[in-house]
Amino acid sequence: MKWFKPLFFFVLTVVFFYCLNFQIGNTITFRIGEFLNPFSGFWHNHDQTYPQHENLELPGIVDPVAVLWDDRGVPHIFSQNGYDLYYTQGYLTARDRLWQMDFLSYAAAGRLAEILGDKPNIVEHDRYRRRIGMVHAAESALKAYKNDLEAQLVLKAYAEGVNAWIDQLDDKTLPLEYKILNYKPERWSPLKSALVLKYMAWNLTFRNRELAMTRTRAAVGDSLMNALFFKEPFLMQPVIPKGTRWWFKPETTPARPDSAFFPHLADMAAIDYEQPSPFLGSNNWAVSGKKTASGYPILCNDPHLGLTLPAIWYEVQLVSPELNTYGVTIPGAPTIIIGFNQNVAWGVTNASSDVMDWYEVEFRDRSGSEYNFDGQWLPTSKRIEKIKIRNKETIIDTIPYTHHGPVGYSNNEKPFGKAIPVGAALRWTALDSSNELSAFIHLNKAKDYEDFVEALSHYTCPAQNFVFASREGDIAIHHQGKLPIRWERQGRYISDGRNPAYDWQGFIPVEQVPRIKNPRKGVVASANQNPVDGRYKYNMYGEYATFERGARIYEQLLQMRNISPEDMMKLQTDNLNMRAQTVLPAMIQAVENHSLTNSETKALELLRNWDFYSTKSSQAPIIFDYWWDALQEELWKDDLPGDADGAFIYPDAGVTMDFILNDTTNHLFDIKTTSKRETCSDVLALSFKRAYQQLVEKFGAPGEGWRWGKARGTHIRHIARILGLGRSGLETDGNAAIVNATRKYAGPSWRMIVELGPRPRAWGIYPGGQSGNPGEMAFDQFIDKWVDGEYYELLYLKSPTEIHQRLVAKTIIRNN
Repeated sequence: MKWFKPLFFFVLTVVFFYCLNFQIGNTITFRIGEFLNPFSGFWHNHDQTYPQHENLELPGIVDPVAVLWDDRGVPHIFSQNGYDLYYTQGYLTARDRLWQMDFLSYAAAGRLAEILGDKPNIVEHDRYRRRIGMVHAAESALKAYKNDLEAQLVLKAYAEGVNAWIDQLDDKTLPLEYKILNYKPERWSPLKSALVLKYMAWNLTFRNRELAMTRTRAAVGDSLMNALFFKEPFLMQPVIPKGTRWWFKPETTPARPDSAFFPHLADMAAIDYEQPSPFLGSNNWAVSGKKTASGYPILCNDPHLGLTLPAIWYEVQLVSPELNTYGVTIPGAPTIIIGFNQNVAWGVTNASSDVMDWYEVEFRDRSGSEYNFDGQWLPTSKRIEKIKIRNKETIIDTIPYTHHGPVGYSNNEKPFGKAIPVGAALRWTALDSSNELSAFIHLNKAKDYEDFVEALSHYTCPAQNFVFASREGDIAIHHQGKLPIRWERQGRYISDGRNPAYDWQGFIPVEQVPRIKNPRKGVVASANQNPVDGRYKYNMYGEYATFERGARIYEQLLQMRNISPEDMMKLQTDNLNMRAQTVLPAMIQAVENHSLTNSETKALELLRNWDFYSTKSSQAPIIFDYWWDALQEELWKDDLPGDADGAFIYPDAGVTMDFILNDTTNHLFDIKTTSKRETCSDVLALSFKRAYQQLVEKFGAPGEGWRWGKARGTHIRHIARILGLGRSGLETDGNAAIVNATRKYAGPSWRMIVELGPRPRAWGIYPGGQSGNPGEMAFDQFIDKWVDGEYYELLYLKSPTEIHQRLVAKTIIRNN
């Protein structure tokens, strides 16, 4: 019997790993014998603990580098020159996160079939990435880097550092996922870093609703479109305060075409595909020293992204004679993306402004060699893509490019993404030659506001709200990116690729993008909302967030005095549901006179007694959440049918709130399929009853199962959806449209608070750990504290000889 237990767990391990599967595929390429090999299998990935005291000899290092490791596994890299700095960053990032960064580069380039084999959705995923021009975008970035010697050096050094780690690996020390999937890493290159950055650009800019908006407009006409989609945003406080006067004379706005364009919608069908969540956003803000207890500015940032393991971010401090910067970076990309140095701090939120348009293209024939533009047949260029498939023949794919961009799918093809119109070319700023890396190189070294402005002059895509604070006392926010100059509503619908009037005629000059420095009230902030009001001199369009997060942040910051970092922690984790606070009392009042069952009445009573905070122990948030979704469906389904398959689109939540509070007699409340004329009250009662029934069906009778933390929960999945390597069922507070924007699969991916001063003080946390090895405690080390809204104080060092009780190890790297 003494052998039963170990034998049982051995068999269980074999069965468990044999049954691993991917969400994006039905099976995986997996050799159980190699995986369980006692000499090189997964056993050797258990607790390969770093950091530790060590001396390393690596090729390529010029001068000795010192790396101090703190108690959270954060490397503090002290180098004597820039090349060694980024070489070491690449080496250490790869040591902790090689598989993650490698896999992301494959996904971005459309190369997953090389790993996962001949699965229909994998091959189509790869084709899709090629068709939208991801590799072309990365290659365009590399062209820009050729004119920037510093960017070239950074990319080269980083790649050589990654490869120095790869060269040390053998079958035993390969990261676990390589063993599960049975492949090995290829050498890193600057192209791979460019691909990782463009992958993030796509995820943050592709919230494109042009096809759905065009279908909706064709069905309901401009009058209803104006009423539902082009109203003044409800209760909106823009990023740049209302009433701001703009000092510049705008570039000439292009003329609007005389007639509306309706493309051949019948030819633009598409299959279902989940595009990036509209809730992938962020909060950031900065407050003047006039409002803080220390007398110095405080800057805060928490980007809201899809949550994964290994974690999205990697924490590091970079020190050379030119800089001393701390923050987080994306594994695979050099420099610090969000962080601070001894003089300044910066953070980002998604600007959400539209930087891509789709153009219907008329080809001369099926060859796609010529297209109609301005009455002439112009030649396309053809890009040949070779899609390699594991153990199968390579697929050759030919993509025609017009002057707008790639034509992803012809009219006889089904696109991988439901928001991708067939027969249309993509115009996307990320396809242009650009040098975002240079922006971050200069941000890392910035000393003041002028340096910040100069750094952002290099920044193109994705458009971001960059918040800034300096030790000198300045605070600012810039709505930064390469923003097209558009005539009114240009790009809201599919554009006519034949007509030059639909082409982008230019871009907002970098010095005229929305920005503000040192406002009188001492606060700058953004939460993905509209950047400006109607006074701004250019047309700005995008998929902007509704008012709730931005309004709550401004409300709290404006009333605060003697602000401390602890106050900022409380605000970043604030759980007030401002949507419920704004509209729920009216919703409850509207249904009180309707006939409700005893159980429904008790559920309504839970809402009536709710304090509007979406905390994990409360039952009210799940009731409101389901009621709101049911209300949106009940209100819009007969006026805008087909939303489920992507044909039409519903207005945002602000429109619905405005109707309930200010327009209860609107004819749109009437349900056309019934004989009576429904009122706002009727629709609210019907949706409440439906929501209650859905809750009972999913969670049973009201009780433990209805607690917000249990019913909604948060799941942090492995990036490749490998079962058993994520964290499921985390009981969290917050929700979308709440400052603490924690959701089921997304949320604050890095919370950072920086107090500037003679020596900056900072706090931060992300839901993961420094290591990418599931066999180490550091794989998910920070998650529980993140769930509880706690922070770590960040250890900002000034010298490699500094002594601190939290420093646990030291690595010296020399040339071999």
